[in-house]
This record gives sequence, structure tokens and C-alpha cells, in this order.
Amino acid sequence: MEQHGGKVYMDYNATTPLEPQVLTAISSALEEAWGNPSSPYEPGTKAKEIIASSRASVADMVGGIPEDVIFTSGGTEANNLVIHTAVKYFWGSIPPYDGIRPHIITSNIEHDSVKLVLEAYKKEGKIDVTFLPVSHESGRLEAEEVIQAIRPPTCLVTIMMANNETGVIQPVYEIFERVKLHDRQPGEFSRILLHTDAAQAIGKIPFDVKGLDADYLTIVGHKFYGPRIGALYVKGLGRRRTPLYPMLYGGGQERNLRPGTENTGMIAGLGKAAELVHTNLEKYFYHMEEVRDYLEEQLQVVFPDQVQFNGKLDESERLPNTCNVSIIGAGLEGHKILSKVKYLQASVGAACHSQNSFRPSPILLATGIPPDVATNALRLSVGRKTSKADIDVIVQDLKQAVDALKQSSGGDQKC
Repeated sequence: MEQHGGKVYMDYNATTPLEPQVLTAISSALEEAWGNPSSPYEPGTKAKEIIASSRASVADMVGGIPEDVIFTSGGTEANNLVIHTAVKYFWGSIPPYDGIRPHIITSNIEHDSVKLVLEAYKKEGKIDVTFLPVSHESGRLEAEEVIQAIRPPTCLVTIMMANNETGVIQPVYEIFERVKLHDRQPGEFSRILLHTDAAQAIGKIPFDVKGLDADYLTIVGHKFYGPRIGALYVKGLGRRRTPLYPMLYGGGQERNLRPGTENTGMIAGLGKAAELVHTNLEKYFYHMEEVRDYLEEQLQVVFPDQVQFNGKLDESERLPNTCNVSIIGAGLEGHKILSKVKYLQASVGAACHSQNSFRPSPILLATGIPPDVATNALRLSVGRKTSKADIDVIVQDLKQAVDALKQSSGGDQKC
């Protein structure tokens, strides 16, 4: 059972605990490889070896090669680095023209580390950006919408691999293939760079960068039982086929692309977490899917005709661990239900939006969920060790919370 102090944690899309093997890898590295990786003596050379081994493990996890992996502080830095690179690459590839700015295409359900960066660049007059709406029928961004949005100065398409709130998997394979095949005309910017933020997908669904036409892929350790650092996969970086421009300047670490003395302990942990995913992904996938499906079955039993699963759509696939559910009824807002539970630890949406928990999720609204339903939403995400017994506990916990809210409001709500 995945219980901690009597609580049942169901917010694995927000963050995950460290696997014991990951914690051991971190501790061992801090104890035995404490030297500066650039130093020639043993503690430094050990650190350098650990970093190289971890880079290989991260590359194996996504189907790439070590030379194409750059370590970062996390997903936010990796996403910023891609957008920074795309803009700089645009201006370095064409002569300046009055009134022409680099154009970037994205969706309206992206993480804030993409959305807010693009909004800031646009406000500063650095770029033009198109936020394409996802389909209300599928929760996905359709490839044809992306193709139709391409302009002569389009230099980047950035689409998340899977949404962190609904779990809907985006058709990035199809989108990127279509963009790669799109004919660029004379006078148009010659290359459209392709990026996917795979933060929520890694450790949950299989994919391989060799079959994905992405130039960049964002990796976030704490989403797959690793430490809170990340990495950026850059296709062909080792052969200089894809551009990457540093945002920081200093030492020569990470081939001058991400300077700063390497965080050996956390990199060791990321490498071990990646190794576990590479070895055990199929087992993780089927366990999470089985438990998530059981959760949804039990919710329907306990709340007959009262639950709506947001993102569970016939035309789409979801992450195996994600259940976004609204318990329908006045006074049953998600934040109110969570204030009454005794055992469940969960959220109403993305952790970075927790300060706005009284408002309906912008992601759910963007996918066509009515405001009154979106306001009642709970995001329940299971983990590798979540059991059906845990599900039984939290479903009954939700029932007592709903009953308590009905009672406190006079029992006059009809759900």
C-alpha cells in the first residue's frame, strides 16, 4: 500500500518520491565522488565517470545517444533553453528585416514553463506566437491545425507529449512528421525546429526518439522517481545538426552549453531513475493502468451518475496513471472536497496553479469542460506502488467528504 503516515498520496503528476535505489545512488555519489568533475584527482575523476554513466542511462531511456543529452536544473530551464535557442537561431540564419519576427506555434494547454515564456517574449516584441486550441472532442491538438498555422517566419513548434492534468497524449509523432514533410517555399525560414516537453510521459508510456522527429525533448527527473533536476535531449547535438545556444556563460561544463559545476549527486540519481524506467517501464505501465481503471470503476459504483471523467475520450489515449474527475453537484467544488478528506492527498490540477485552486482549471476550460464541471475537478494520479486497497480507502474517503459537504449545506443539494 502506498500510504505515508496514514495518508494515501495520489498526486504523482505533481511529483514523485525517490526510489530507494535512486537515493542510494545520490548518497554514494555525494560520499565517494565529492570532487569537482573537472579536477584530475580521484574524487573528481569519479564524479566525471558518474556523470558520463548517468548521461548514457538518460540517453538509453529515450532511445538516444549520450552526446545528445545536456543536464539542466529541471524542465523549466530546458523549455526556456529551447525557446531561447529557436529565437537566436532565427536571427542568426536570416538578414534582419523590418517588421518580421520569428513565429512560434504551440497549443493552448502547455505547461507554464512554455506558455509564460512565449507570452513574455511576445510582450517584449521578440516573437509572434500562435496558441492553437485543442479539439473539444479529443483533447488533442490536430496535426492539420499546426500545418495551417505555419507562416514564412515559423521557426519552432513546441507541443507537450502528454497533458499533466487530463493525461491526454498529444499526437506529436504525427504533428512532427507532417511539419518535417511540409514544403518550405523560397523566402521562408528554412528550418522549423520541433520540441516536445515529455515531462509527464517519461516513466509512464513507451516512446523512442529515433522514431520521433523531435529536435528537442524535455526530461524532468522528479516526475519519474528521480531528483529535482532535468535534462534536454537535442537530436544530433554531438554532430552539430541541431542548434543549442547557452543562456548562461561561465565555465566550460556541458560543452559550454550549460556552464556551472555539475551537481554530481543529483545527476547520479537522475541516471539511476532513468535506468529503472528503461528496465521496468512495461511493468510500471500495466500496474498503473490497472489501478487507475479500478479507481474509475469504484468511483462510478460509489457515485453512480455523479462523476464525469475529464479527458477520458473515445478519440484519445491517456497516460496510464491519470484520472481527472468531477463529482457533479452544487457545493462540491474540488477544493472543498479536498478540505474534507481525511486520508487522500491530491490536487485540483497542476501544482504550479495551486494558488488558484478556487478557480476552474484553464486547461480543463481549454479542452471544452464547462466551468461548473471544471470547478469540481480533482486530479488523481496513481504511482508505481499504489494498490487497489489504497483506492478503496480514498474512494470511501471521498464519499464521506461529499456527504459532509451535503450535510453542512443543509442536505438540499442534488448530485
